[in-house]
Amino acid sequence: MPSLFSSPAVIFSLAALLRVGLLFYGLYQDNNSPMKYTDIDYLVFTDASRFMSQGQSPYLRDTYRYTPLLAWLLLPTTWQPAWLWFSFGKVLFAVADLVAGWLLLLVLRTEYPSMTEPSRLRYASIWLLNPMVATISTRGSSEGLLGVLVIALLWAVLNRRIVLAGLLLGFGVHFKIYPFIYAPSVIWSLSPSPSQHKSNSKPKSLFTILTTFLTPARITLTAVSLLTFIALNLWMYAVYGYPFLQHTYLHHLTRIDHRHNFSPYNTLLYLSSAAESQQDGLHLESLAFIPQLVLSTLAIPLILAKRSLPGAMLAQTFAFVAFNKVCTSQYFLWYLVFLPLYLPSSSFLKSPILGITALVLWVVSQVLWLHQAFQLEFLGISTFVPGLWVATLVFYLVNCWILGVIIADVGGNSTHTTELLGKKRE
Repeated sequence: MPSLFSSPAVIFSLAALLRVGLLFYGLYQDNNSPMKYTDIDYLVFTDASRFMSQGQSPYLRDTYRYTPLLAWLLLPTTWQPAWLWFSFGKVLFAVADLVAGWLLLLVLRTEYPSMTEPSRLRYASIWLLNPMVATISTRGSSEGLLGVLVIALLWAVLNRRIVLAGLLLGFGVHFKIYPFIYAPSVIWSLSPSPSQHKSNSKPKSLFTILTTFLTPARITLTAVSLLTFIALNLWMYAVYGYPFLQHTYLHHLTRIDHRHNFSPYNTLLYLSSAAESQQDGLHLESLAFIPQLVLSTLAIPLILAKRSLPGAMLAQTFAFVAFNKVCTSQYFLWYLVFLPLYLPSSSFLKSPILGITALVLWVVSQVLWLHQAFQLEFLGISTFVPGLWVATLVFYLVNCWILGVIIADVGGNSTHTTELLGKKRE
């Protein structure tokens, strides 16, 4: 009897059916339950598209904090009849999930050439058949589009498509700021050719070190990504002016999102959201980006990028989300998309007890937090201290422990990415 994972067509068909089923279930729940299936963010997206269809700015919609390109993509949601076209964006995001899964399969073929195709499909199914991934996209979250961009970037780098990688990196950072963290890892992983490493034992001058580092691939990727990012921003600024800069970029420096926020800064953000508190000057949570960026854009790339680029990108993303002052469930997709590429050589699979423990703790700590948040936000019961505060710290510590395991795993790998890029160079 053929295995379920014997054919990509079977897995992708099941993944598509899962999303179609959730889309129809979402329509039913929206029409029959006071608890709506559709994410509030999707209403923000579609409202912005409606303003745009009328020749106005998408930023007329309060809380639209994204590039206008997203509202452009969702312009079909403004077409008539509304019952047919309103869910266009959800379908688009669900299709993006499938495209990200296909790209994961391509990267698995590159990273694990000796692995059987059924095994690769099993790992890709961690994303494709994941109910959490499918639910978030079909509710109307755009994170699936980011999954496509970052995995396409990874594939392009591993296959030495440097210009394409630069275009994807520049576009990805414009579309959603956080992919900028991958730039150091990508650049550091593009090691010079083996011949450039060969030298005598004499100490190298600063000029020699610099010229060795500035390879054509690194220069090309940096230039193309910067030009792409700058060109898109100039274009959007020319059309929408200062509101584009304020809502797409500057807002994130001072944002205070205290609802549905798993971050350990959650309680501080609640306090800072009070009008009186906002007049007190600099707040502690305003400095959250320092440890976050030091870890995700400096320490992890330097330590891990030459050992395994997929592993480094996973660790970067996990650290960025765990240490971010705003952390919602949609952000989990940012690192879950890398999981199929990390797990084949991870300690979590080598030691099933460790893997099960990590999964249980990650889920249970979320449930503990959600229970406290539900009481606070829906029942009006003050659970700030100790309930919500303790639950937040528990989830944070669980994430720190998992991150430590990931870094130890990737740091212990051989320099697989460097060898792979060297072969592509030849």
